[in-house]
Amino acid sequence: MLTINQLTKSRGSLNILNSISFQAKSGRVTGFLGPNGAGKSSTLRILLGLDRATSGTALINGVPYAKLLVPLATVGAVFEGSGAHRSRTGRAHLNWVAQSAGLSRFRVDEVLEIVGLTSAASKRVGSYSLGMGRRLALAAALLGDPEILILDEPTNGLDPEGIRWLRKFLRERAASGRTVLLSSHLMGETAETVDDVIIINKGQIVADGTLTEVVGSHRTLEDSFFNLTTGNGRDMR
Repeated sequence: MLTINQLTKSRGSLNILNSISFQAKSGRVTGFLGPNGAGKSSTLRILLGLDRATSGTALINGVPYAKLLVPLATVGAVFEGSGAHRSRTGRAHLNWVAQSAGLSRFRVDEVLEIVGLTSAASKRVGSYSLGMGRRLALAAALLGDPEILILDEPTNGLDPEGIRWLRKFLRERAASGRTVLLSSHLMGETAETVDDVIIINKGQIVADGTLTEVVGSHRTLEDSFFNLTTGNGRDMR
């Protein structure tokens, strides 16, 4: 489980996060949504130990990321800009990640198969399409067979078949009792994938509930999202 409690982040006089709290539960896919600059990336960076909070806590199974004994065996993450060196092959990159994390290299072929990159494993990453790069990043996140996945814009660059595959894969992960937290700008695809929705706007949580609860009387998740983030919606915390 991921638990954010009274998390605040300030830079000088600028308040980026204003005492936010939420959970992403095991056995559920949780969508973490918000406009650009709302505080999504700051929250995820603090959760993964890449930035420090001004106050509050961001815990993974009850402890901060820095205190996880084998981080990749607990949480795998895919972020924009977290790709491999372009001169390496896909397999070489995964071997390097596994070795640096203290994981078995025997897992590399398994994750290549899972993400559909076996045939491209010996090609240099510089020749990969954007979608293939995203699949490789997911493969790296899966090396430790983590119980938690955190994904930032996971469908970016994927074709329709790849998006459908990813949706099925994430639903299966959740069905096996694992935790999935994803951030995306694609409302329609998010609505097809998630169980729960958290919406952040201007550093504050404005909605937190099941997909059905957050959509409420609106026609779609997108309609609810814009209503809540343009100053016209009611707070649904």
